[in-house]
Amino acid sequence: MAKRRKLTAPSAEDLSRLEEEFRRETSPSPMAPIAQVAAEAAREAPVSDPEIRASQARDSADAQTLRDAEAAGLLIREIPVEEIAAEDMVRDRAQITREEMQELELSIELNGLRLPIEVYELSETDGGPERYGIISGYRRYKAVSGMYERWNDPRHAKIKAIVREPGSLEKAFASMVEENEIRVNLSPFERGRIVSLAVQMGVFPSTQVAVDRMFAMASKAKRSKIRSFAVIFEELGDLLNFPEALSEKQGLRLSAALRGGADRTLRDTLGEAAPADSADEWDVLEPIVAAFEDNARDERRGGRPSRKGRAVGSPGREVKTSTGFTIRRDADEKGFMIRVGGRQVDSLLMDDLVREVQRLLDKPK
Repeated sequence: MAKRRKLTAPSAEDLSRLEEEFRRETSPSPMAPIAQVAAEAAREAPVSDPEIRASQARDSADAQTLRDAEAAGLLIREIPVEEIAAEDMVRDRAQITREEMQELELSIELNGLRLPIEVYELSETDGGPERYGIISGYRRYKAVSGMYERWNDPRHAKIKAIVREPGSLEKAFASMVEENEIRVNLSPFERGRIVSLAVQMGVFPSTQVAVDRMFAMASKAKRSKIRSFAVIFEELGDLLNFPEALSEKQGLRLSAALRGGADRTLRDTLGEAAPADSADEWDVLEPIVAAFEDNARDERRGGRPSRKGRAVGSPGREVKTSTGFTIRRDADEKGFMIRVGGRQVDSLLMDDLVREVQRLLDKPK
């Protein structure tokens, strides 16, 4: 007779395991593996405190606000002065007096730098510490860096600055000019100078384009005058000693003479002159400019040129001595003039010349 097997009832754990296997094998839409992983991770992740989550959300929002402010140029930084390449972009201010700098330094020393400078990040560096170029605030930078260099005071080791994104050097030039036009009132020559230099650097394709973009808010008449002073800088900028003192009227007359072909005569005259001040320099230029204007009027009227025009423009009106002096004959509506040029001309020499001319013109005794 066969031996009967003894049956035992399954335990609770066995029933649970069987039920789980049955559900897993018969489920119509089993959970994807990635979903299972996510679910398990969610079950195991610690539940953070609501205050912590709120704080994290505020930090994230503040960080975004900070990035937006920086992108919009609203964030003031403190940048080491040694990281700024002050001469990276040529300045429109041709001259800064020591008196102006001393006044600015005293104000910064007493009250701090109230207005930050504006800089832009350099696209290329030579491996040195410079990382930024200046858009506006050149004088403020020179004052702060000068004080730091002289006194080594940590207070002046950094300068307040706003980092701009000009997009191109064109915008940087325009921003610089706009700031100084409002705050400093550039001289006519300085306006023409920065326009001409921007063209020479290849920032703008022509003087016309440079003036239109850098002085976009100026009137048509003002832009025309700026182009005239750009001609003066291009033709005579290396020879003029007091160009910033040229008035608007003087500059327009001088520019017209240059355009009319007087450039060679003007350059030769300036090269031999040694003016003591701006008035002396204009006294050197004005006869040539006046002669050009007279000749231009004669040409418009037609007919023979006036005697006055022939006298100034005639051949042989200038001689040079072996000792380096230049004697020039000029004329205006009052009569003839003799101009003596050269580095060694002084009042004593001119007194001797006047007495010699007097001797030649006096009647023989």
